Amino acid sequence: MSKLQSKIPEGILADKWQNHKDSVKLVNPVSRSSLDIIVVGTGLSGASAASTLAELGYNVKAFCFHDSPRRAHSVAAQGGINAAKNYKNDGDSVYRLFIDIIKGGDYRAREANVYRAAEISNQSIDHLVAAGVPFTREYSGYPDNISFGGVQVSRTFYAQGQTGQQCLLGAYSGLNRQIAQGRVIMYNRRDMLELVVVDGQARGIITRNLVNGEIERHSAHAVVLATGGYGTIYYLSTLAVGSNATAVWAAHRKGALFSNPGFMQIHPTSIPQLNEYQGKLILMSESLRNDGRIWVPRTKGDKRHPDEIKEEERDYYLERRYPAFGNLVPRDVASRAAKERCDAGYGAGDSGQSVYLDFSKAIEKQGRKVIEKKYRNLFEMYEKITGVNPFNEPMRIYPAGHYTMGGLWVDYNLMTTIPGLFAIGESNFSDHGANRLGAGSLMQCAGDGYFILPVTIGDYLAGEIKTPRLHTDTREFEKAEKAAREKLLRLVAVNGRQTVTSFHKRLGRIMWDMCGMVRNEENLKKAMKMIKELKEMFWRDVRVPGTVNELNQELEKAVKVADFFDLGFLMCQDALDRKESCGAHFREESQTSDGEAQRIDSDFSYVACWEYRGDGEKHDLNKEELRFENVKMQKRSYK
Repeated sequence: MSKLQSKIPEGILADKWQNHKDSVKLVNPVSRSSLDIIVVGTGLSGASAASTLAELGYNVKAFCFHDSPRRAHSVAAQGGINAAKNYKNDGDSVYRLFIDIIKGGDYRAREANVYRAAEISNQSIDHLVAAGVPFTREYSGYPDNISFGGVQVSRTFYAQGQTGQQCLLGAYSGLNRQIAQGRVIMYNRRDMLELVVVDGQARGIITRNLVNGEIERHSAHAVVLATGGYGTIYYLSTLAVGSNATAVWAAHRKGALFSNPGFMQIHPTSIPQLNEYQGKLILMSESLRNDGRIWVPRTKGDKRHPDEIKEEERDYYLERRYPAFGNLVPRDVASRAAKERCDAGYGAGDSGQSVYLDFSKAIEKQGRKVIEKKYRNLFEMYEKITGVNPFNEPMRIYPAGHYTMGGLWVDYNLMTTIPGLFAIGESNFSDHGANRLGAGSLMQCAGDGYFILPVTIGDYLAGEIKTPRLHTDTREFEKAEKAAREKLLRLVAVNGRQTVTSFHKRLGRIMWDMCGMVRNEENLKKAMKMIKELKEMFWRDVRVPGTVNELNQELEKAVKVADFFDLGFLMCQDALDRKESCGAHFREESQTSDGEAQRIDSDFSYVACWEYRGDGEKHDLNKEELRFENVKMQKRSYK
């Protein structure tokens, strides 16, 4: 039997989710109080899942490595959240949102999962409004909508550049309610190090208390991973510095297949790197492209101040190349175009590694107050970081690693290949294919946590009603704890000369240069060799001061970077195996005559699912073939 049983329901696409809900097994309200669920991660997907599951009557243990769930990286999804409400009456629908996501992901996602995400988007907006999220409203009183890249309608709900933060606060308030009622036990400042599998089923986790270093065992009838993405493998990315892959990689080592690790979202509107000392890049929301126009000088090497470059001397290259969508082309298209202009010598700024995002025409047409109402928070943040006021001078932006397309493989129920282990939000691969449309992250996270997992996890837990609470003094827990402790002790014992951060920077440079926006066979093979050598050096010469049994942030970083070596190797292996250009992943060997990405549907219309074979550099490839029965696979064109 294949390891990949996607469990996609039969029937008409628009009826699949409702039919599935009508047929899944249920757990009666009385029995739910005897079932324990672990939720790792308390961003929008984790907090919404934990609060909803507790509201249903399950006992929930929630874990986050922050001091508060409010610090989750969901706050960075500033621009908005998609839903097909069609308030603007501009032709939007659930089906059109579905088509846009499939097309935007370059036809590398499951139809059924994508349609469900689009269908549930409207419920998510209604729920978030009810939870008190202060979406910006128009004169009629309806929540306002703006456009994002890759679409021709206005479907993005927003809260003045603070959408992610406000959605997270809405979920956090629900989570706090359940904590106060005793249905959720909150474990702050905990880091998951190992997954515990008993008789083939996920039964618990091993964590480290980040304050005192204590290793802890926690058991449950099911485990949910909501730990976000791993874009920080590039070192400089738009993600929070603490974002990592340790939890999903621990699950992968225990048998959870890892899908499409080489797929990474490249975001076109990051503030360029300002110096060599930065630990991350700052994202400027894609919502800015709704009013900002992107351009570079028409003359190579033109370093004049942007105010000195006249209109006829500017190249609005996105509007020139893609007239149908202009500045609102999808993120991968905008990112590649920016890189091409900069590499060709037309880039802005002293480094030449940026392009202009200009609001002068929008301010002139709509007035400063209108633009300020839409983007005040973003404009203030940009000025604070760069010292430049975007009302007076164009922003400078450049692409950066962003959202994770790859993740743990999950079936239609969001369960991994380990029974009882679920992955939601950015932790799984399921909804976005090779490229995510803007404002789709909050849409997926809210949908997974509030409306999908609470239904599908019951189908699994219905078979666990008679399973008593597990003790943590079993052989499996002892073995998992021993493995976690030995890794920590080994890291401290190296006692080398080089810092963890220095290794992370070098790994990030390898990954960005050779497995970033542009890839080729020669460089990917070279990268794999370099990663292997850097990993060996790390285990010979890394210095982790302090001890295991105390607050030790260098040890925390070392654990993440050690896992990044193995993940980085697999990302390159996956990218090497996929010999097509797809989404943001441009293989130089596979391009059209006009330099656009060239998919090869006959050979690569599948989800790549990698199976761990007992070593970080050894994996077997499984394939989930993608079938498109409701959309026609065609060349993506935004011209």
